[in-house]
Order: sequence, then structure tokens, then C-alpha cells
Amino acid sequence: MKRYCQTLTLTDDEKLIEQYCYWHSPEHIWPEIPAGIREVGILNMEIYRLGTLLFMIVETPDDFDWDAAFARLATLDRQAEWEDFVGQFQGSAPGASSDQKWKRMDCIFKLPNADGYGN
Repeated sequence: MKRYCQTLTLTDDEKLIEQYCYWHSPEHIWPEIPAGIREVGILNMEIYRLGTLLFMIVETPDDFDWDAAFARLATLDRQAEWEDFVGQFQGSAPGASSDQKWKRMDCIFKLPNADGYGN
């Protein structure tokens, strides 16, 4: 399995941040959004928040092609509308794509196994 970690900064406005969290809750997220994420092959996605900083973990199969999957995701039902909608809460330029908003992070440490090798 592959794991991607990304970060994004929200607009520094507590009311907007509350709305962003509201729209990402299981009860309020548009159903097409998680359906599209799964359709392109993503197995799991989690977003964590600390103040205005978001941290996303994406888990995929080993043969996952990030660029192809996100190009396809952008064409699926309501995905572009969702990106525009959540863009109002994010510290990004209007009209920015998901790949322009979310910045991929490099792994700098993995806890070694008992035999001294990484996971």
C-alpha cells in the first residue's frame, strides 16, 4: 500500500473553519465526493486539523497513479463544484485545483522494525 501525506492552510477565520469542518462531517459531505474518491482507487483518506493547518493522509494500492487518478477525479460528478465550494475556506487562490491547494509532504522518518529495517 502507498501512503501520501499532504498539508493545506485554511483561512484564519474561526467561523469559516467551523463551516469547513461541518461540510466535511459524514452527515453533511456531498455523497458524490467520497464516492468519487473511492472510484479513482483511493482506499482511505483522513484529514486532521490543528488551528488553520490541515494534514491529510491518503492510502492507495501499490499500483496507484496519483496524477492519473486526480485528473480523472476532477471530471467526476460535482468534484469541480466541490473544489470551488471548499476553496472559500482554504488559503488558496480562487479556482485552484486540489493538487495546487494541497502540498505533498516528504517522509523524513519511519520507525524501524525490530530487525532495524523500515516499515
